[in-house]
Amino acid sequence: MKIGELSRETGVSVRLLRYYEEQGLLESGRTPGGHRSYAADAPRTVRRIRGLLDAGLPTRTIREVLDCVCGSDAEVEPCLTPLLREQLAAIEERIDGLERSRTSLAAIVAATAR
Repeated sequence: MKIGELSRETGVSVRLLRYYEEQGLLESGRTPGGHRSYAADAPRTVRRIRGLLDAGLPTRTIREVLDCVCGSDAEVEPCLTPLLREQLAAIEERIDGLERSRTSLAAIVAATAR
């Protein structure tokens, strides 16, 4: 499958597919003409990458867990639970920080409006 076909099938831009490749998330071969060629399971891999990105995982973590995705695109091997819990805790910390920022900013806006 060519990169344009993969892009159309997954809705992911060609540029982003190249980025996934640069990050070691997606592999391609080369045709005799030098064009990228992807395996038949590439669309599923791209969907898994998108799902993990949507879950807030950075590409370096996705690179570690991608081969351990099983079953549905959102299920991983149980041995990865500690790593995913760590990522979840980091997201929750960022949310807490944003909530504190929102509270502070709302207070400033309220004080300014008086």
